[in-house]
Amino acid sequence: MAPAAERVDAEGVPAGHLQEIKRSGLLGVSAPRAYGGAEAPAAVARETAEILSGACAATWFVQTQHHTPVRMLARSDGPVRERLLGPLSRGELLSGVAYAHLRAHPRTPVRAVRDRGGWRFAGTVPWYTGWGLNDVLLLAGTTDGDEALFAFAEARDQPGLGASEPLRLAALGGARTVSLELDGLWLPDEAVVLRTPYDRWAADDRLRTLDTNPAVFGLTRAALTLLDEETAAAFRARLTRLRTAAYALADTAPGLRVQERLDLRTEAFGLLQAATTAAVVAGGGRTMLLTHRAQRLAREALFLQVQGQTRETRAAQLSALRG
Repeated sequence: MAPAAERVDAEGVPAGHLQEIKRSGLLGVSAPRAYGGAEAPAAVARETAEILSGACAATWFVQTQHHTPVRMLARSDGPVRERLLGPLSRGELLSGVAYAHLRAHPRTPVRAVRDRGGWRFAGTVPWYTGWGLNDVLLLAGTTDGDEALFAFAEARDQPGLGASEPLRLAALGGARTVSLELDGLWLPDEAVVLRTPYDRWAADDRLRTLDTNPAVFGLTRAALTLLDEETAAAFRARLTRLRTAAYALADTAPGLRVQERLDLRTEAFGLLQAATTAAVVAGGGRTMLLTHRAQRLAREALFLQVQGQTRETRAAQLSALRG
């Protein structure tokens, strides 16, 4: 993946990258063993995420969408679990996600309305990654009862679902990100994996996003390989300290030491920003070429700072940037 990363950034993630990841078993790294997954410890899942993101962030970002549907299915019951958890865990199918718009609440970009033994979705999904690569997508909408409802659909143009042209993005443009227009897409009850009060989902989501994304450390490690040893050593000491502390917290209950998690996350982003900027400075003027690795890593670092953003994480980052 690493030698092709600049080309992928410009041209898009090739299907062959995803085929290799499917064959490797990484799509089921955390999935239940009973369904064909590896059920590996969290430390293994984090390390593989670091390696993939440091090698090619666009490919990492496409495949990382897959793990949320797998986790949600593993915690569920009903027909959709039995239909999809095995194929997703074994890497036979690749899933994307369309739920970040739920964080816009009280705005409701996507509505889900009860209709004929199922649900009809209408609205706009601003961001959907992996279009043309994913087999299924996990779609979320807000019901009239202010619930968050998640259901699976086939990831293709169909009645009630259409995709835009790929969006032109400053970073991870190769991840095949589009917007989705929903105009009455109907999904049966058997496709629903979760229906829960919005406030309950949002509280869990805020806690999940407080932990530092392993890709932050993966990109930092990649940037340090572009620095001389003396410069890299100073960054490496901070990286080791932050990584150890962040992962120790991630292995505890989500509701504990919330402020400490937020502080570590913010500090890790500061380190990522400094390391990728140092790689650009060390490379000189040639780093302005779109084919230069340092410049790509710096853009990907900007992307990670807004990916999965909530009000709390945004406020903490802005406070840190103000000094």
